[in-house]
Amino acid sequence: MQSNEKMQKSNTQISIIIPTYNESQNIVQILKSIKDNLPKNLITQAIVIDDNSPDGTGKIVEDYLKNFKKMANYTIEIIHRKAKDGLGSAILNGIQKAKGDTIVVMDSDFSHPPQIIPKLIESIKKYQFDIAVASRYISGGKIQGWPLKRKLMSKFATLIAKKGLGIETKDPMSGFFAFKKNIIKELNIDAIGYKILLEILVKTKGVNIKEVPYTFQDRELGSSKLTIKTILDYYKSVWKLYRYGKPIEKQENRSSVKFISKAARFYTVGASGFVVNYMISLLFTGGISDMWYLHANIIGIIASITTNFILNKAWTFGDRDFRIKKTISQYGKFAMFSSIGALIQLGMVYLLVDSVEISYPLALILAVMTAAFGNFVLNKKWTFNEKLVS
Repeated sequence: MQSNEKMQKSNTQISIIIPTYNESQNIVQILKSIKDNLPKNLITQAIVIDDNSPDGTGKIVEDYLKNFKKMANYTIEIIHRKAKDGLGSAILNGIQKAKGDTIVVMDSDFSHPPQIIPKLIESIKKYQFDIAVASRYISGGKIQGWPLKRKLMSKFATLIAKKGLGIETKDPMSGFFAFKKNIIKELNIDAIGYKILLEILVKTKGVNIKEVPYTFQDRELGSSKLTIKTILDYYKSVWKLYRYGKPIEKQENRSSVKFISKAARFYTVGASGFVVNYMISLLFTGGISDMWYLHANIIGIIASITTNFILNKAWTFGDRDFRIKKTISQYGKFAMFSSIGALIQLGMVYLLVDSVEISYPLALILAVMTAAFGNFVLNKKWTFNEKLVS
């Protein structure tokens, strides 16, 4: 019996990583569904990593394993963690315990259909791709069950990843993917945030990637894990990945190029501020409280101005001097110019719609672009003390 167990360990080809937190309503059914969809010719190890779920997810898995009929090609293991330490670190824990040469990462709430696992594995085993991504954003892929705001947030986060990090994969934010374990052997995976695939895509060079279309179905049971902290962790991870492997930037002598580059960064930060504003406002009107929508919007505006200031200071203008007195002074100027920009935007919209009779959508676009450019110029000159064209 012992020799058979050793043989199974050495022959394990697939390890499926399933991080869980409060998934008591889904976990047993997902384990059964994985078993039913596994290729019969491969020995597979499923690893559940539970972050001490208050709803007893880990114990439910333990109880299920007591009555689980042992199979030659499918084993289940459970890792109990003492605290909620994050999705990325849970996946890393699973990878460390994985015996397979191919790793599959997926959620346990049926938003990632187990029926897609054989297609991911085929891409790795048969067609020799290094990474196989279950994609919502290629032909044949789609999302069901998400409200418009969630779809827009996902699209925006994907756009940041693709444009900011130079990723060509259509769905780099996918949480459902497979990869050859050896491609991360020499990598230091930080697991900041919740999208470890993005980190792998940035840090692996010259690997072959295959995207497999699938339909993302929003969970029917349990609750979503998306929080404000999750969003902030994402921005933190993108910033760190942006800096990954970059030498100290050479001085760009062309003033026009430097000006355009900084303006583009300023606009990108502004777009992220819109998302922060939107999410914070919603959080205080229907999330953690039932605050009056105008008060909630004020908090959202303050939060977006603050995050925009920090990102522009550190990223757009490369100012890493965060001494308290200097930073407070800069923040005051930044907030003042942002307020001026808002007044310019309102004035332009009113003028273009009522006097020039331009349609509201077009007037809004023109006003936003003008106000954003004005904000950039004012902050470049007066907040961060840079020459206007530099």
